[in-house]
Amino acid sequence: MNLSRRHFLVLMPAAAIAWKSVLAGTPEQAENYKMSEHWWGMLIDVPKCIGCGNCVRACAAENDVPDGYFRTWVERYHVSDENMTNPEVISPDGGKEGFPVAKEDEGKYFFVPKMCNHCADSPCTQVCPVGATFVTPDGVVLVDQKYCLGCAYCVQACPYGCRYIHPEKKVADKCTLCYHRITKGLTTACAENCPTGARQLVDLKNPKDPIHEFLKTHSVQVLKPQMATGAKAYYYGLDGSVR
Repeated sequence: MNLSRRHFLVLMPAAAIAWKSVLAGTPEQAENYKMSEHWWGMLIDVPKCIGCGNCVRACAAENDVPDGYFRTWVERYHVSDENMTNPEVISPDGGKEGFPVAKEDEGKYFFVPKMCNHCADSPCTQVCPVGATFVTPDGVVLVDQKYCLGCAYCVQACPYGCRYIHPEKKVADKCTLCYHRITKGLTTACAENCPTGARQLVDLKNPKDPIHEFLKTHSVQVLKPQMATGAKAYYYGLDGSVR
């Protein structure tokens, strides 16, 4: 991999120390990154999402996601008086290119970005027979593809539908919370490319992170709380019809 002038400017000065470790595939070993000082998650502000698909396209480009598969995607919900408990949900090509124009009716339309929830008590790690799926000390769920058998147990165990078997590598693949980026001081590709700030990377161990002030004045939810997975994708403004 060549280090372009743009990358060089981004990395200077402190993050440059981590670059060799990032290239080696061991960002957690970077000299200026201490895993014990971080606990990563994502804040998703539902009312801010406009369904533009920027996040999906950015993720695909950043992580070389194969066509037809998604590390993150966006769903559009249509809730009306007739279908409050069974809303219409569409996600054409994961919302990658946006959505068709909504019908003009009395129903309510909104978008819900979805991704790996990086659960503290993740079912996927519990079912992996070889330990290829694991939670890092800084709270990110990753897959060591060198050890993955491609058995798909983790795909079946994930209650959020966030995993797939890579069609070429034949191993489990999923959102890594852009671990190669966040360990050198950058945000995720999806958050960086969101034009409305609907996605925000949060570090729950950082007392200066804006998430703490946000939680003082806002209530957040997680998807499928009954699963008790310790999900760390926190949603603000989540409608009760979302499943």
